[in-house]
Amino acid sequence: MSPLASGPHGPAALRPLLTTVLDALTTGAEARRGPLPAGGPAEVAARLGEALGDPLPDDGDEHALHTLVHALAAGAADPADPLCAAHLHCPPLAVATAADLAASVLNPSLDSWDQAPAASALETLVTRALAREVYPPANPVPANPVPANPVPTGPTSASPTPTNPAPAGPDALVTTGGTEANLLALLLAREKHGHVQLVQAASAHHSLRRATWLLGLPEPVTVPAPAGTMDPAALDQALTTLPGPPGALLVAATAGTTDAGLIDPLPEIATLCETHGARLHVDAAYGGGLLLSDRHRPKLHGLARAHTVTLDLHKIGWQPVAAGLLAVRDPRDLTALGHPAADYLNADDDTEAGLPDLLGRSLRTTRRADILKIAVTLRTLGRRGLGTLVDQVCAHAADLAELVRQHPHFELYDRPTISTVLFRPTDAPDTTVAAARRTLLTEGHAVLGRARLDDRLWFKATLLNPNTGPGDLAALLRLVEGHTAR
Repeated sequence: MSPLASGPHGPAALRPLLTTVLDALTTGAEARRGPLPAGGPAEVAARLGEALGDPLPDDGDEHALHTLVHALAAGAADPADPLCAAHLHCPPLAVATAADLAASVLNPSLDSWDQAPAASALETLVTRALAREVYPPANPVPANPVPANPVPTGPTSASPTPTNPAPAGPDALVTTGGTEANLLALLLAREKHGHVQLVQAASAHHSLRRATWLLGLPEPVTVPAPAGTMDPAALDQALTTLPGPPGALLVAATAGTTDAGLIDPLPEIATLCETHGARLHVDAAYGGGLLLSDRHRPKLHGLARAHTVTLDLHKIGWQPVAAGLLAVRDPRDLTALGHPAADYLNADDDTEAGLPDLLGRSLRTTRRADILKIAVTLRTLGRRGLGTLVDQVCAHAADLAELVRQHPHFELYDRPTISTVLFRPTDAPDTTVAAARRTLLTEGHAVLGRARLDDRLWFKATLLNPNTGPGDLAALLRLVEGHTAR
């Protein structure tokens, strides 16, 4: 009989398996001996295939858990390795990962209240708290205000208390990441205004163009980004010449571009949108994490003037995938997601009796409780603890940029805005940059990204590991220099 993970006997069944997993993760990392496996795609696939064997054998193998976790760890690109610095793919916090295990064990599905009673309540509380970070109230009140004359607040037989009342202020939806959040932002705009023309910068994330395709919207109007960020003068000209009633134009700005981590001039863009009656969405999947830092939060000045904002805590937030959000300034915009559901999920009489209708919280039906790991992280570290992590990765980027600036054989693109550093060997052709990056990957020595700006190819280091040290940064530059020296 195969034991279950949940139920009264679940923890006892899990304990020895967790020991097996942790041992396999350790031995797999030791076998890898670096930020990613050596050998390139063909060798990695061959080793994994050998470990897997027959994916569906007639008889099971009691050692399969250890074998496959070991193989996965040995063949992984480890985001916690300081030399793994290519993508917006963070090393998750241990406490968040432990919370994610609990979500997997209990396996709630947030498409009806009777499948996720506590998880749905938790999601309501945490998403609204995060929405208030994006859209802070003009006159903040204590988190738990005490009325002057407390009165009972429980339900009565005469008037049942709704369990999930519509928020009076901003709200947020949980998504699988920035791509889904951007898609939702365009969908909400289309449903509210009937027709939407997207206006974006050349530096905007590719998911926005894909969203217009999925939603049957016109091709985006793209304005120049001469310094890597949206040009307000060009945006003004586009909004002046494009036809349409108020709200028909949707401007998508970016707070944290994928290539260089740059932030569009949000105050100027917001003013232009207000002047021209355009709707504003800000893709802050990367830069939204700066909200957690008192030091770096001012870089997001103007964010609260957007109608919708994409956030992604599996970038700066140190969450296991997935942990995306879409914050909405006006919760009435979310009514577009409310569609009649099957009677077995959210029957009208159940909703009228006070059971929340959760299908209006997502485009998905089945949804896991990704909010638990976020809630545990926020409560465990608090604002100061998370702000410290943000400050650390931004400081590491500044340190790396200074090392590059002082290096006689490297060129720095610019000082980092968040935690991304672009650099290249001085006077080297693009082919040298591309080949060196691939060699470092194939040898398993380092994971660096690439970005094309100013019509040149740059190495991209995205620093999301708070534990990275000065020696790690120097080692990264030495590796690159060894593969680009002529």
